[in-house]
Amino acid sequence: MFITFEGMDGSGKTTQAKLTVQFLKSCGYDVLYTREPGGTTISDQIRAILLDNMENTHMHARTELLLFCASRAQLVAEVIIPHLEAGGVVVCDRYIDSTFAYQGYGHGLNLNALKSVVQFATGGLLPDVTIFLDIDPETALNRRAAGTLFGEAWNRLDDMAMEFHQRVYKGYRELLLASPARFQAVDANGTVEQVQKRIQALLAEWLEIPKGGAA
Repeated sequence: MFITFEGMDGSGKTTQAKLTVQFLKSCGYDVLYTREPGGTTISDQIRAILLDNMENTHMHARTELLLFCASRAQLVAEVIIPHLEAGGVVVCDRYIDSTFAYQGYGHGLNLNALKSVVQFATGGLLPDVTIFLDIDPETALNRRAAGTLFGEAWNRLDDMAMEFHQRVYKGYRELLLASPARFQAVDANGTVEQVQKRIQALLAEWLEIPKGGAA
């Protein structure tokens, strides 16, 4: 199974994705965690370019799109597909829906053009389930700002105006409505433990895990 986590920066995606990996491993699954952009040597080099908020503030939206998809193409071919073909579970922090939300709805790039580029980069690989951590953009950015006090990096996309983040959030809601069978919204408000329990309950239904997790 291929599971992706989506949401605004500050929604708790990375924390919840890693906790979910621990949960699934405790249930006996062979789980691989990865992230976007990044996840391979080549992809991590692209990540550094994409998130640099000092040198690359003038990056064009189309350049941003192509770099994200280049990083993704390498990750899919080198990491995700081999693990899935071996019978494992992949948990990925961000995937194709981030492209539609950020570069499509956020930057206003043509969605049909994005679909073609994304299809080419991934070979058509879709997640089995996408967990959308639902939280309003203002709260999410406040969380991100607070996180910088504890060493989290503030990146180039965080620097975008609030109107950009509001468009991204609206885009995620549109994606959720368009793919209700794959997209599952989880309330991201509350403690880390509360949100993780919501995710575990959701995945227990998808993976037929007995209540309580591991046997």
